[in-house]
Amino acid sequence: MAMGQVFMFNAALLSFLLMSYTALANNQSYLAIARGSSISTRDGTAPILVSPNGAFSCGFYKVATNAFTFSIWFSRSAEKTVAWTANRDAPVNGNGSRIVFQKSGSLDLLDYDGTVVWSTNTAAIHADSAALLDTGSLVIKDQGGNPLWSSFNSPTDTLLPSQSMASNTRLVSASAKGLLSSGFYTFYFDSNYTSSLIYNRKNEISTTYWPTHNRSWANNGNRNQYCGLDSKGAFVAGDQLKFEASDLGDDIMRRLTLDYDGNLRMYSLNMMTGSWSISGVLLARLCEIHGLCGRNSLCRYTPEPECSCLEGFEVTQPSDWSKGCKRKRNSVASNDFIFTELPGTDFWGYELNYNMSMPLQKCIKMCLEDGDCQAVGVRGGTGQCYRKTLLFSGKEFPEPYNDIYMKVPRAALPLPKLPSSSTQGHVCKFTEKMAPPIQISQKKFKFGYFLTSALTLLAVEVTLIFIGFWVLHKWKRRPEPTDVGSMIIYGQFCRFSYRELQEVTNCFHEEMGRGGSGVVYKGVLTDERKVAVKKLSDMIQGEQEFRSELSVIGRIYHMNVVRIWGFCAEKTHRLLVSEFVEKGSLDRVLFDNLNLYPVLQWSQRYNIALGVAKGLAYLHHECLEWIVHCDVKPENILLDEEFEPKIADFGLVKLLGRGAGAQMLSRVHGTRGYIAPEWALNIPITGKADVYSYGVVLLELVMGTRVSSQVVQGEGEVEVEMAVGHYAKTLKKKLASKDQSWLLEFVDCRLSGEFDYVQAAMMLKIAVSCVEEERGRRPNMSYVVETLLSLVE
Repeated sequence: MAMGQVFMFNAALLSFLLMSYTALANNQSYLAIARGSSISTRDGTAPILVSPNGAFSCGFYKVATNAFTFSIWFSRSAEKTVAWTANRDAPVNGNGSRIVFQKSGSLDLLDYDGTVVWSTNTAAIHADSAALLDTGSLVIKDQGGNPLWSSFNSPTDTLLPSQSMASNTRLVSASAKGLLSSGFYTFYFDSNYTSSLIYNRKNEISTTYWPTHNRSWANNGNRNQYCGLDSKGAFVAGDQLKFEASDLGDDIMRRLTLDYDGNLRMYSLNMMTGSWSISGVLLARLCEIHGLCGRNSLCRYTPEPECSCLEGFEVTQPSDWSKGCKRKRNSVASNDFIFTELPGTDFWGYELNYNMSMPLQKCIKMCLEDGDCQAVGVRGGTGQCYRKTLLFSGKEFPEPYNDIYMKVPRAALPLPKLPSSSTQGHVCKFTEKMAPPIQISQKKFKFGYFLTSALTLLAVEVTLIFIGFWVLHKWKRRPEPTDVGSMIIYGQFCRFSYRELQEVTNCFHEEMGRGGSGVVYKGVLTDERKVAVKKLSDMIQGEQEFRSELSVIGRIYHMNVVRIWGFCAEKTHRLLVSEFVEKGSLDRVLFDNLNLYPVLQWSQRYNIALGVAKGLAYLHHECLEWIVHCDVKPENILLDEEFEPKIADFGLVKLLGRGAGAQMLSRVHGTRGYIAPEWALNIPITGKADVYSYGVVLLELVMGTRVSSQVVQGEGEVEVEMAVGHYAKTLKKKLASKDQSWLLEFVDCRLSGEFDYVQAAMMLKIAVSCVEEERGRRPNMSYVVETLLSLVE
């Protein structure tokens, strides 16, 4: 009898185990997977991994009929809300693609043909298993259960509670609602430890729209590159940015997402319905987000945010307002313009000039005489006037302080003012539960403390005032150059001592290059970042220039301009610390006669031409102070690992104040072969001098040789100008002909004919217009960017 009971028990246990195994196999859900496991997309979209608390699932997520991503999503939301994706921009085929935990320890996503689309790269660190934690983090563990890799360290567009973000991570928005692919907005920490939002669309110049002008906390010390969302619903960053959920408290499932429209929002999950509600938002005024309405349109509050086209324009794509508005087909070209007033309105950047005090009519007259001017902006009650070359990211302010006067053909304007709505319908309206106002963390003021210490503080203050006057008097009498540190802190620089930079560069051991403004050395900071340290020469007599340059350069941020990270202004030493760009200067690669570098392919050359144009357009039109580089040449164009260009060498930068359209310089700046003719004419210098230099660089990108090399060694600058003029004259004739076979001989022979004929002809056409002897006939850099972008596939 006992033997029979044992047999029955064992049979029941075996049956239970078999059924459990069958159910598990059918569901394909695990708490962990071990090395050697392989799961295919053919197994369906059931979760591969489930967190122990059941809150998160991980597996194949269907993004199209036959396309899948490897993602993590919320199990309890009514619809699959994705929190993380491994391959958001490279979905795999649904026919046989698989996730494989290699025996070597690397978790790999393989496409149907075996191509590795994504990998944790954990093969060399003794990985043993993969699991999905209760926090929503996918982790790779060793045999002891210690985490070796985590999805929390590479977020996509969402942060989860207990997940932090540091300097080497960022959030990138989705491209559209319901899609997972990368979009145009990024949330990250810049090199100054400031949390920032940036708009970077292919057909636009990248722009930072957060922090806004009146919400910058650059002077709040004790910052670090760190931020995170806690379990109660508070988002806190190291630069003292903080905002909280409206339902602040425990036991609520939340997420912080950079949405496709560029706003950072906090969401809370209703566990009963499985629906999400907005419980916090960073930008309460949605019109502050760049790119929301696109070019030639206006974001206004009615009272909800709404986009409308400016007079004479029509929406480019009604389903996507971010593409802006285009001129109406029936718009007739005319030289008879009038100006329509847009009260309480402004457009971002693209300012042609700035005048501190000028009557409106005079400012409008200047705009009428300038073919590049599209509008005039006026600061209310100040007399400040500026001209716009492009109408981008327009917005209407609830509290007007700026007016725009738009230049339109008289024939195209039946009404004197902009209609209240130029289009029907709008995708830009939102219904949101707004978060409390953004707060800067600070201790609560306690009135009792003030009462008990007021008299003591008053006495101390009086004493300190007398001491301050005495120190200031002594400081003014110092013979040494003034220390610029306190002024540059506002510019968000790191300040280095000369001894620190000696250590960083190993006593200035490794020289990277030299020019008229100084010598550049390679260095490594204590955090192991590589840097370029430039010793500026002959700076004693130019200290005021150095101070003004630094105050502006510290606010420059563009992907095609080298970022300055810090400075040293100690006694007679003047040094700049900038980012290190891996592949060095363009001249080394383009004019490589020793075959040390691979030949630049045509697509790389075109991208370099476009990137440099974007960088110069930013310097000329979008900075708080417009900048003329004065020495644009291949040696001052650096290439990163992806051959993306960055404009360098600000030792020769000249700033154009907004109160003047040009500047008189005491001596000629620049390099033989790239200097514009006006340098020899003793006339004010404008950004058109850079345009000329850019034109020469374009010629050299196409030809693969220096234009100046065609001149006999020892000849003067006049002969070089004649050589440039000869090329321009010859090219004008050739470009006018329909036969383009001559391009094969003109374009760099090292390309063996592998280039785009249309792009090559356009680059040469632009180059010819840029090197016009009369600078008024040269284009501005914004026009060059638009022209080059028009031929990008």
